[in-house]
Amino acid sequence: MADLYLHGREVNSVFQLLGEKENDITFSMAWALSKSRPFLDGFLKNLLGETASGSGASILLQNYEQSAGFTDIEIKSEDFLLIIEAKKGWTLPGKAQLLKYAGRFDSSGAPIKRLIVLSECSHDYAKSNLQPQVGVIPVQTTSWRDVAQLARKAQSRGSNAAKRLIREFLTYLDGVVPMQPIQSNWVYVVALGKDIPPNWDISWIDVVKDRLRYFHPVAARGFLKEPPNYIAFRYNGRLQSIHHVDDCTVFNDPHPEFPEIPSGDWGQHYLYSLGPTIKPNKEVKTGKLYRNGRVWCMLDTLLVCDTISEARDLSKSRLGKLSAS
Repeated sequence: MADLYLHGREVNSVFQLLGEKENDITFSMAWALSKSRPFLDGFLKNLLGETASGSGASILLQNYEQSAGFTDIEIKSEDFLLIIEAKKGWTLPGKAQLLKYAGRFDSSGAPIKRLIVLSECSHDYAKSNLQPQVGVIPVQTTSWRDVAQLARKAQSRGSNAAKRLIREFLTYLDGVVPMQPIQSNWVYVVALGKDIPPNWDISWIDVVKDRLRYFHPVAARGFLKEPPNYIAFRYNGRLQSIHHVDDCTVFNDPHPEFPEIPSGDWGQHYLYSLGPTIKPNKEVKTGKLYRNGRVWCMLDTLLVCDTISEARDLSKSRLGKLSAS
């Protein structure tokens, strides 16, 4: 078969022909749900419990009502009505937008009614920024990561055509929504300052080394949009430690977690709980990196290379060879 390119980029999934905008991704998911019963059932069970089923369900895209505008996706049957507001990135719908949708449930006789917010946000971040219900309608959150995991589970079931479609949907989703698989061995390497910040009674090194914690703004420019599986720290010109990220929560005020830091509203911050320290058996120097530069490396490269920059370059080289194969 011939290779297909669109605007100079190779097309590996029919869904790529739609585009990468918010509506394009939403339409793609709805099509995949409509053509794969295992995917639809898994999606509903994840939201409504194990008794939920796609039997007799209809999926509506861009359904319009004059008083409430368009909905992204509606999934309805005699048993339930779900209105899904889908977002690309870390944008969440405001209260006014959800209130408009809440009126759409009035004409439904289904016993189960839910407003579902789908985004790239972690569950902790979404829950902390959304009300638990709008009027009498419960608000639930799910993520594109959840969608991808449910699609992977459904990939081995259904007809051959459905399996092929889910495989193409996953290829497409992987290209438009950033998600690090839980089995990934990529490590995010960050630099720590040695000085104690103004008004603090604890240094960044103490936060990591003694408390096995680390924090940073959520989805701010230059920072991660979602927690990595592994994180590493460098200071004094070399790699100091590598850790698995065992848990992640979100805070606005650091003081309850770190009494040595003054109280204040910092905005949303990820707080990582770090696993036991992993140290290479030899000194791994920083190499050619900017002073505060953050880089990604594969875990094993940090254990065998002489510098972090060499580990970064080797990781990129492997990734390039994998993409070309």
